[in-house]
Amino acid sequence: MSELPLPREIRCVLVPVGNLRLLLPNATVAEVITLPTPEPVEGAPAWLLGRIAWRGWRVPLLSFNALAGAGEGDSEQSVRVAVLKALGGHADLPFIAVVTQGFPRLTTLNAELIIPTHDGAPLPPGVRAQVLVRDDIAVIPDLEGIEAELIGLLDLAS
Repeated sequence: MSELPLPREIRCVLVPVGNLRLLLPNATVAEVITLPTPEPVEGAPAWLLGRIAWRGWRVPLLSFNALAGAGEGDSEQSVRVAVLKALGGHADLPFIAVVTQGFPRLTTLNAELIIPTHDGAPLPPGVRAQVLVRDDIAVIPDLEGIEAELIGLLDLAS
């Protein structure tokens, strides 16, 4: 079988979370909503803010900047929630939600526009890579690792 060529350009979104920008494929973002009151999760770490009701699902809500140990950012920005499609294929965890500040920004990228900036130091929890996208420093989140952590925390293991 021949391998399909990679697309020359990928539609992405830069999601502001505290002092960080998450770089995600546009198709990963299901919806951006106003921040509802989360239902607490007993014994959860500080970065797991609880669960929110969204389209019939109880979606875990996390603070990515708390998970990665980053600053809170501009408190004047509107707080929203980005609901992301989970990548792990776990039936009980099809979505995860991330607190954002401001609005995600659409962008079209190619390989030349994404420059790795990692200096070899250990990456923060939840971060797969640090990159420079045009003039923005961004992080590519480790969604699979975050999902695995959530499955353990929420007792979703089969």
